[in-house]
Amino acid sequence: MSAVIVSLRVPARPEEAFDIFTGEIAAWWQPSALFQLTPRGDGTLSFEGETRLITTLPNGKVFEIGRVTAWQRGARLAFSWRQATFAPDQLTHVDIRFEAAGEDTRVTVTHRGWDAIPQDHVARHGFPLAAAQMRLAEYWRAQLAAFSQVRRSP
Repeated sequence: MSAVIVSLRVPARPEEAFDIFTGEIAAWWQPSALFQLTPRGDGTLSFEGETRLITTLPNGKVFEIGRVTAWQRGARLAFSWRQATFAPDQLTHVDIRFEAAGEDTRVTVTHRGWDAIPQDHVARHGFPLAAAQMRLAEYWRAQLAAFSQVRRSP
């Protein structure tokens, strides 16, 4: 299974970075026209406890993006990932590692499973796998850049 892997250092301890990633995702998540979670946009993302990642659309409808498969504060977060246009059996997986790097934390996102999504699927925009994954890497790079800008408490 192929994977997209993107890393970024953020100025926070691993536990703090994890807490901001999970608890403040609505503050930093940046919608993308290329990888919309639903045809109506991304809505407001949130983690529902340690169980699932959801988005709440402006009309109040809740869409489950995925189920949490690992919740290790300050170390690892993993969950399934699906867009609303995916068939019920289509699923990708996101695994995020939080590793101390001096005073900072290296946050690494690994997103697997796009090779199981057909090239002609709307979520792939007709791109061959390599091009789709390159665009997905740009998407995650932008998300992590926005995440790194969230203000940390002193």
